[in-house]
Amino acid sequence: MAGCAGSVRADRCTVSDLLARIDGGERIAGVDEVGRGPLAGPVVAAAVILPRPIEGLADSKALSAAKRERLCAQITAEALVGIGAASVREIDSLNILQATLLAMRRAVARLPETPTLAMVDGNQNPGLGLRTELVIKGDALVPEISAASIVAKVVRDRLMSRLARRYPHYGWHSNAGYGSALHRDAMASVGVTAHHRQSFAPLRNWLEDPERAHNVARAMNA
Repeated sequence: MAGCAGSVRADRCTVSDLLARIDGGERIAGVDEVGRGPLAGPVVAAAVILPRPIEGLADSKALSAAKRERLCAQITAEALVGIGAASVREIDSLNILQATLLAMRRAVARLPETPTLAMVDGNQNPGLGLRTELVIKGDALVPEISAASIVAKVVRDRLMSRLARRYPHYGWHSNAGYGSALHRDAMASVGVTAHHRQSFAPLRNWLEDPERAHNVARAMNA
C-alpha cells in the first residue's frame, strides 16, 4: 500500500493496490476538473464514489461525446456524485489554480456520503479536509477519477451549449469556450462578454485597448 501513498505517478498505482483498498472497506471518491484552459466559462469539478464497477470508464478526453453522455447517465444513476464549480468572477479574482481547487472542494462537499479517501487527478492538493492521494494521469488510471472526469466534462459542455444559445457568435457549443479560431475571430469582430475570463492573457491584451475595455465593462453590467 505504501506505493500509492501521497502523490502518485500513474505507473506506480496498480490495480492490486486499488483492489486492496476496496477490500479494506475504503469509500474512495475520485475527483477531477474540466475547464482550466478555456477563455470563457466556469471551471467545473466532480467527485464520484462508485459502489460497483462501471464498464467503459476512461479519461473523458479519450471518449466520444455520445459515449460520455451515455456513461454520465449511468454514473449519475448508479454512483454517488457531487458537482462543484467556480465562476468566471472567482477565476479572475483568485486565479485559475485556486478556483479549480475551490471547485474540487465544493464537489466533494456535495457528495451525499463522506468518503474515507479522495483520489485527485494531478499534483495539486485541494485541501479537502480528508485523506487525499494525488494521482498523475489519474483520469486514465483510477475508475473513480475517470468517472469524475466524465461527469465534469458533460456538465460543463452542457452549460457552454446553453450559453452558446445566448451568445451564438463564439461557437461555444463546439469549442466549449476554448480559444478556437472561430472563438478568437468572434472576439475580434463582436467583442467579449461577461463570461470571458479577463485574467487570461488574451483578454488582458484586449483590455489594453480603452474602447474594448469600455465594451467589457458594459458587458459586465448588462
